[in-house]
Amino acid sequence: MGSWGKLTFAQKTCVSLTGKLMQATDMVWDGARIGMAVSGGVDSFVMLQIMLIRQAIMPFPVELMVLHVNPGFDQYSHIPLSQWCADHGVPAHIELTDYGPRGHSEENRKKSACFYCSRLRRKRLFELCGQYDLTHLAFGHNADDNVVTYFMNMLQNGRAEGISPSEGFFGGKLQVIRPTLLLEKKVVKAAARQWKLPIWENICPSNGITKRDDIHEWLKTSWKGNKRIKNNIFNAISRQQVDLTRKKV
Repeated sequence: MGSWGKLTFAQKTCVSLTGKLMQATDMVWDGARIGMAVSGGVDSFVMLQIMLIRQAIMPFPVELMVLHVNPGFDQYSHIPLSQWCADHGVPAHIELTDYGPRGHSEENRKKSACFYCSRLRRKRLFELCGQYDLTHLAFGHNADDNVVTYFMNMLQNGRAEGISPSEGFFGGKLQVIRPTLLLEKKVVKAAARQWKLPIWENICPSNGITKRDDIHEWLKTSWKGNKRIKNNIFNAISRQQVDLTRKKV
């Protein structure tokens, strides 16, 4: 792995499975300009680290850029990310917004605070992709996110559908990708600790009390003490999402 040194088992797993998914779905191509949505949490920060390693071993050149939209709960929280990017030579666009406080204010009466803030941040990320002429926007969703989304859609919307690893937007002008979608959260956390990434705490007032959190806790209770059930669920949903993407490519 060149200058990255010897990798641990968790780190190798992250790099390997990410590469496997990227290759299976033709996720990126020669000359791709990839914006990485990095919130500062463990998932997106590990994605950033993995993509830097994969950039060095891809058979063709791609460009990487960090995009960080601070929701506004702590105007200084992104400083560790800024320093990390500077230390590793990664170009970054980092900006402070008021999306989080607005989502929890009287301005937002109809939607959940998370939905409101997330929609504004996603819209801004799309704008930044256009501003910097990016071909891809990468999110750090993992296998746990995929499973929870699948059950949320099934229970609330009647759709058996998880998260797509790769999908086109704006008539194919922008490809939204999730290269770490095969990684389990526990492996991501282990790799983050071993890489000593400067992750910071999510201080959003809604953190841990959303409908998504409720479904995740229900799932963990369902497979508690039976690893086979959990593995079967993760494998089935992961295979379905990858197979669906193959048919669209």
